[in-house]
Amino acid sequence: MIPGRKTRTGRWWLREALINTPTRSTALPVFLAAGLLVGCEQLAAYLPPAVSEPIISPAATPVDDGGTSISLAAVPFPELPGWLGDKQSAALPALLKSCAKLNPAAADKPFGKYPEMGRIRDWLPICKDAKLIRPDNHVEAKYFFESRFRAYSVSVGFQRRGLFTGYYEPELDGAWKPGGGYSTPIYARPRDLLSADLGSFDDKWKGSQIAGRLVGDSFVPYHSRAEIDSGVLAGRQLEVLWVADPIDAFFMHIQGSGRIRFADGTHIRLGYAGRNGHRYTPVGRELVAAGQMKLKDVTMPAIRDWMKRSPVAGQALMRKNKSYIFFRVVDTDGPVGAQGVVLTPGRSIAVDRAYYPMGVPIWIVTTDPGVKPAKPLRRLMIAQDTGSAIKGPIRGDFFWGYGAAAGDKAGRMKEKGQIYVLLPRTVPPPKPNTF
Repeated sequence: MIPGRKTRTGRWWLREALINTPTRSTALPVFLAAGLLVGCEQLAAYLPPAVSEPIISPAATPVDDGGTSISLAAVPFPELPGWLGDKQSAALPALLKSCAKLNPAAADKPFGKYPEMGRIRDWLPICKDAKLIRPDNHVEAKYFFESRFRAYSVSVGFQRRGLFTGYYEPELDGAWKPGGGYSTPIYARPRDLLSADLGSFDDKWKGSQIAGRLVGDSFVPYHSRAEIDSGVLAGRQLEVLWVADPIDAFFMHIQGSGRIRFADGTHIRLGYAGRNGHRYTPVGRELVAAGQMKLKDVTMPAIRDWMKRSPVAGQALMRKNKSYIFFRVVDTDGPVGAQGVVLTPGRSIAVDRAYYPMGVPIWIVTTDPGVKPAKPLRRLMIAQDTGSAIKGPIRGDFFWGYGAAAGDKAGRMKEKGQIYVLLPRTVPPPKPNTF
């Protein structure tokens, strides 16, 4: 969620960032259980009527879209793998956060890149109805999503499986002043760092950004990680604080945010403020290429241990990644994603913004990392973050939350799986070969 790794805000997706850069139509489902039926009848009494036209299943025929062949195929909700086992109400708080970002004054603007995503006016009534769902009421939430959306499987050519990685919010020991072991600065965004959204120049570059600085009349790349580590920004009063471990700081750059713990027991949260614009280089891939580690052994803990055992080589390895993240102190309950909302552990996902608008519901079908035997992970998520390592329509970065347990899950996650996107029923279903 964060540039770099997700722009996060740019965040950089953890495991992937360490290794790679990059049916038939049906009406609404019939509730067989009496309890569920009663629940839906009660909900229908105050929730506006559902749009009841049947799902039209477009052919999943490959379509060329700027070099990537993608297609949608409608899938009835009861046929979504694991749909009946999820607690959809847990995704509603995340959805409502995204809804708060919609501007009613821009109702006629497209919601996403593709017409099939609808316009903002198609999403405003959905957001209004979402507020009517009682907290933690799984029956009402399930009915809400099924009656307001259609689900579509996403494929690239004839390939439906892609990659899921994970990220989290790390915690570091820090101090407001250098000394006493705290010697690694965390920098604020420099004033001479300029960035531009290339999509504002041409739609074909939508979702792409460039950053650099002015030298005379020329726009040139900004300082690299090696240059910044060597002190090129020192003396400019950009230091937000200092941390004890440069390796911890490096991995916080990958995550795009973090909590800083002080000696007196207090803490603050740092959020993404910008990046220097250099391409991200996965250090895990560099270790594999150098014969220092096998691909199957690459995890965040393994890379960290290697760096600690070889501090000089570790510093050289970190500098191979020229990308650098700048931070700011934020007063929020959690890290903020690219959409500008606080991320929800286990329900926020980073996606490629070139394909998915922020706020769209995503159903993921993958496996729980680090669990033997393999355990399915099937869950309703909300697209609320992005990142330079998250590329392609079947690519997701799962936000696990904060703390050691979340870090362990994020560090191990490199799972294959499928993506299903939920689009408003008020928008005509995509025709074959149009998405």
